[in-house]
Amino acid sequence: MGSTVNGRPLRVGVVGVGVISQQYFEHFPALDGLDLTAVADIDVARAQSVGEAQGVRGSSVDDLLAADDVDVVLNLTIPAAHADIATRALEAGKHVYGEKPLAMSTAEAQPVLDLARRSGLRVGSAPDTVLGTGVQTARAALDDGLVGTPVGAAVSWSAPGHELWHPAPAFYYQPGGGPLLDMGPYYLTSLVQFFGPVVRVSGASTRSDRERSIATGPAAGTSLRVDVDTHVVAVLEHADGVVSTVTVSFEVWATRAPLFEVYGTAGTLGVPDPNRFSDTVSIADAATREWRELPTSAGYADAGRGYGLADMAHAIATDRSHRASGELAYHVLEVMEAVATASREHVVVDVRSRPGRPATVPLDARPDTW
Repeated sequence: MGSTVNGRPLRVGVVGVGVISQQYFEHFPALDGLDLTAVADIDVARAQSVGEAQGVRGSSVDDLLAADDVDVVLNLTIPAAHADIATRALEAGKHVYGEKPLAMSTAEAQPVLDLARRSGLRVGSAPDTVLGTGVQTARAALDDGLVGTPVGAAVSWSAPGHELWHPAPAFYYQPGGGPLLDMGPYYLTSLVQFFGPVVRVSGASTRSDRERSIATGPAAGTSLRVDVDTHVVAVLEHADGVVSTVTVSFEVWATRAPLFEVYGTAGTLGVPDPNRFSDTVSIADAATREWRELPTSAGYADAGRGYGLADMAHAIATDRSHRASGELAYHVLEVMEAVATASREHVVVDVRSRPGRPATVPLDARPDTW
């Protein structure tokens, strides 16, 4: 694209202007490597309203995909539309960066990656929260051997359900949603950052029969149909021998379980929430077994949603690999599919994809330094 020739910012067209889009819009002004030029939505009037607020063109999805002033499509649609919009963007000669998950299944995702490879285009995917100072500082601590040799890790994320805060949460309880596909990518992507790819998976899942209804917004009181498991437990075996346990749930009213910890031969690392960019990392070493905070040592400082896209834009301009890649997102999707298969069939499932660990983000890095 032109950005790789003359160094101009990558021109961004956003498809899907729902709740999450506002977090991207908030950070675009701070990212010199990106230039928002257009927005689109299935509701064209909504796109036009948002476009007016952002000072850009609002249009139909077809018009945005055909536009000459869009180099990359930021795909913020619901999960069921991720693969379709990504495919159409690539067919139009545009790079694509999307919200997680990459697609509804690996069968949907693989043709997207294949098309991008044939076309010489990039595919990127959230979560980019793992590029902030929280997860990156934790990764640097592990790479520096501060807890010795890692042996295991434990994740326990839970909530009563997104219907308590989201005004239109129905898709969270349909295929493509649920706690595994919605929240799992943050933790699984972090674990791959730490330990490399997952090679084997076992797990179990269930759901309750309690009634759920929307608590806020114009649809408050509307009942929700639940077609996915809402409590998932997985055991992951990494290529380097580390064993991780991951619990994600929409069934927990309160908990005292640690959110994210890594256990090593010389200490324990307290990993901050990878749904956030910059919380503090803690460590308890074998000598004292007392918690202390670690200074920030890696990651994009003051980051927010859009930094993964900016990292991809800079990677295009400098011909390097981007960190929030489609290949990494595909691996995470395959792991989540394996968890679902292991639960359904009561088997241990091998994971075939083997993405490399993305490069660590140096502390003084900017994702849009041209």
